[in-house]
Amino acid sequence: MSAVIDTHAQDHHHGPAKGFTRWLYTTNHKDIGSMYLIFSFAMFLLGGTMAMVIRAELFQPGLQIVEPEFFNQMTTMHGLIMVFGAVMPAFVGLANWMIPMMIGAPDMALPRMNNWSFWLLPAAFLILISTLFMPGGAPNFGWTFYAPLSTTYGPPSTTFFIFAVHIMGVSSIMGAINVIATILNLRAPGMTLMKMPLFVWTWLITAFLLIAVMPVLAGVVTMMLMDINFGTSFFNAAGGGDPVLFQHVFWFFGHPEVYIMILPAFGAVSEIIPAFSRKPLFGYASMVYAVGAIALLSFVVWAHHMFTVGIPLAGELFFMYATMLIAVPTGVKVFNWVATMFRGALSFEAPMLFAVAFVILFTIGGFSGLMLAVAPADFQYHDTYFVVAHFHYVLVPGAIFGIFASAYYWLPKWTGHMYDETLAQTHFWLSFVGMNLAFFPMHFLGLAGMPRRIPDYALQFADFNMVSSIGAFMFGATQLLFLFIVVKCVRGGEKAAAKPWEGAEGLEWTLPSPAPYHTFATPPEIK
Repeated sequence: MSAVIDTHAQDHHHGPAKGFTRWLYTTNHKDIGSMYLIFSFAMFLLGGTMAMVIRAELFQPGLQIVEPEFFNQMTTMHGLIMVFGAVMPAFVGLANWMIPMMIGAPDMALPRMNNWSFWLLPAAFLILISTLFMPGGAPNFGWTFYAPLSTTYGPPSTTFFIFAVHIMGVSSIMGAINVIATILNLRAPGMTLMKMPLFVWTWLITAFLLIAVMPVLAGVVTMMLMDINFGTSFFNAAGGGDPVLFQHVFWFFGHPEVYIMILPAFGAVSEIIPAFSRKPLFGYASMVYAVGAIALLSFVVWAHHMFTVGIPLAGELFFMYATMLIAVPTGVKVFNWVATMFRGALSFEAPMLFAVAFVILFTIGGFSGLMLAVAPADFQYHDTYFVVAHFHYVLVPGAIFGIFASAYYWLPKWTGHMYDETLAQTHFWLSFVGMNLAFFPMHFLGLAGMPRRIPDYALQFADFNMVSSIGAFMFGATQLLFLFIVVKCVRGGEKAAAKPWEGAEGLEWTLPSPAPYHTFATPPEIK
């Protein structure tokens, strides 16, 4: 607590900072949360533009718009920017804004580290994006950067890519330490762990996942660096190394990483659905345990990404069953969300629309994930567009819709203004239709055998690809409407009520997911 007071004291000692320096030096969790959100949206638009290049090239068969080499750079950069630049910083921004307010804390526990962990990100992504202008171009080996493709055959810019990944990792680890320190030390009196809002719980568990796996990512890119520049052979078979080792280390990071991208969305949706159902969340404790179970199981399923590399049968069976087991706690969560809505006094404003779409479409993504978990079937699906369809059904209606739902839900609290509900619902429906048009046909393409990460394809895939591209352009263009809605809301508009989502029973956004506020020994004063 004294650290919080000291930093603010220093800020005021020199008078209030003006202009850009106010943002450069700020230790205020709301300022930093806003910077994360603005940065992540800028990256979302950049990564989305790259996706538009990909879908334009695939609009019809034959090579027409970009060179195959540039196409590969786009697929790689799109994945890296969306994962590390858009989704993760957006959730860190939501955490910065909401966690102190939800637990009744004055700020994050480590405000100056908070500032540093943000400002590392623009530096990291400037380095990453600058690779596009280097000799040989940007990384062209896919966002999973498998060795030896990345180490032996990658462009000279690969070393800069590795440096950028290191900086992102440092930022993530510092952010995670801050979240844990804040939640464990700065809760209001009377707020036990099992009385915390579920968004806070999901972030606490996500933060532990980040601290566990980001060093693994740092390890694997360091081994790459050594192989490229210092003559080692970690992944080079000619020198006694093993390319499959790369996949093991990468996916030991990579699988928990996909849960890092979805757990905070679970938390946000667990705040939103009760508010718009006008009743407390069904099964609070089971939701907490389910998130914990998902996080633990995420460490023992990594080789389901590797069924086709020739792992032993016993290994295939273990990873198959372990993967299927994750469906159990996930199913508990979906059941609890549906049970919360059951016989509730539902209303469907924009946050609830995104939350309900999240539950339905994320479940579809979960089912295609179960299909991929079946080892013998995965031999057919592996490296086809079916996989692309699966993870986009998890990440777009999962992570991205969770972020949109949160933004609309908390914007009145952040800005003091109500957003334009008609425009927001338009944004939802265009996004919903565009997203399904873009990604649902990919299931059929994959089952028919269309390989992923290719700039051209056989004639029989033309129709579905055209539908997919039209959906993608529709989804992409719609996000400019979201930008307009948010800017319009920040600049003014209808004044938000003190409890913007007040419902039949007085449940509103400050209501922690466990139960109404009389459960606190001392009600936290939430400003």
